[in-house]
Amino acid sequence: SELVSGPLDSDLTRQHEGEPIGERITVRGHVYDTEGKPLRDTLVEVWQANSAGRYLHRWDRWPAPLDPNFSGAGRAVTDDQGRYTFTTIKPGPYPWGNHYNAWRPAHIHFSLLGRAFTQRLVTQMYFPGDPFFPYDPIFNSVRDEQARERMVSRFSIHGTVPNWAAAYEFDICLRGPGATPFEEEH
Repeated sequence: SELVSGPLDSDLTRQHEGEPIGERITVRGHVYDTEGKPLRDTLVEVWQANSAGRYLHRWDRWPAPLDPNFSGAGRAVTDDQGRYTFTTIKPGPYPWGNHYNAWRPAHIHFSLLGRAFTQRLVTQMYFPGDPFFPYDPIFNSVRDEQARERMVSRFSIHGTVPNWAAAYEFDICLRGPGATPFEEEH
């Protein structure tokens, strides 16, 4: 592969000396093209809040604690079957100033770059059953209910590692009737 990531980039729990706070999870899935064929050598980047709902950047004014052992960003390159895997901490929801008592559901941002498409594609992965779904204007900006459901990961007991990490699956399809909703460029 011409795209290379570091050995610790896809494991967000081992980027620091200490153990991050929160529920360890694995997120794995495939990246597919319009015809459902796997896309290899696609760079998949993720960024997220920590388990308290706080991002590690200067514009995050939410007074939740920062975790010195969690940076919240990683990258992986899809293999020949279009697969990627991340180990991370389940992010927490967080308030934001969009409207009174506004909260974002727990989510992970995904950015994709690859040979099969010419622009960076960005989407968000959510977790099943989040109580903030009905109140989040970003999640609900995707009007089609089936398309919204494609932004929600699936819990996988088969992918869960006993006594280590719960697993979630999130497949990303670039275009077509089963496409994952992507954010519009600004």
